[in-house]
Amino acid sequence: MDEAIRKAEVLIEALSYIRTFRDKLTVIKLGGSAMEDAGALRATLQAVAFMSAVRLRPILVHGGGRAIDRAMSAAGLKPRKVQGRRYTDDDTLGIVVRELETINADIVQQIRALNGSALGLTSTSMPCLWGERLSLPDGNGADIDLGKVGRVTRVDAALLNDLCAAGIVPVIPSLARAADGGWLNINADTAAAAVAANLRAEKLVLLTDTPGILRDRQDESSLIRFLDAAGCRDLISQGVIEEGMIPKVEACLDSLRAGVRQSHIIDGRLRYSLLLEIYTHHGVGTEIRVGPPADVCLPSSQA
Repeated sequence: MDEAIRKAEVLIEALSYIRTFRDKLTVIKLGGSAMEDAGALRATLQAVAFMSAVRLRPILVHGGGRAIDRAMSAAGLKPRKVQGRRYTDDDTLGIVVRELETINADIVQQIRALNGSALGLTSTSMPCLWGERLSLPDGNGADIDLGKVGRVTRVDAALLNDLCAAGIVPVIPSLARAADGGWLNINADTAAAAVAANLRAEKLVLLTDTPGILRDRQDESSLIRFLDAAGCRDLISQGVIEEGMIPKVEACLDSLRAGVRQSHIIDGRLRYSLLLEIYTHHGVGTEIRVGPPADVCLPSSQA
């Protein structure tokens, strides 16, 4: 009976969040270990199917970094990263497109097997992202060439809104169509941020391989529950936020500047972390928003 009461209390707690976010868009970036662990992936897709069932209108954007690395290794190619982004020549791009389309089809199939409705928006169906080549500053006034790597310049917002309104989960690979008709490899975090920004989504949620932003990378209890833009910049300057976490934080900040209300970085390896972050009072990851709450920057052990 105690267990049944506890479950009922969880449902009651979730109800207020369901009411608040009903018919509002949540863009979810799926990648990393959350896609490698079959159990974690199934739990995440169950959460997505649940969100759609209660009209929370989720949109999935996915990468496929580890699968792409394996395919490149099998082809005798060595992955190269530049400031957290994959250098993409023509051979690499062919592998990226093939692997992302395979992953996309599998995600759609799994959602449907969970009695959800989903549609993959790939090169063979209906692309919804367009972009242009991206270069990064090298710190000396020059640009770093990344090959066929791009940034999103346009999103088919009407298509995505129509699918969500019909109860269909759009599943978007991190690829954009270039002006010449070819494909550009897009960092999945920045692709998700672009989708959230263009649709003025309520939330952007990035699933990662850590509990969130940690003050000490070796200590999960140092999780920072809340951050604002100033706090993020300060932690980047201190080197607390570094390497692959920087593009994630930048993606969150870009989405907030464009009008997204809240962004979250959470652990995709934790079963049902998506539901725990959205539907509980305390959440399980790091929330980044425009203005700091009273407990900004406090580790979870102190919040």
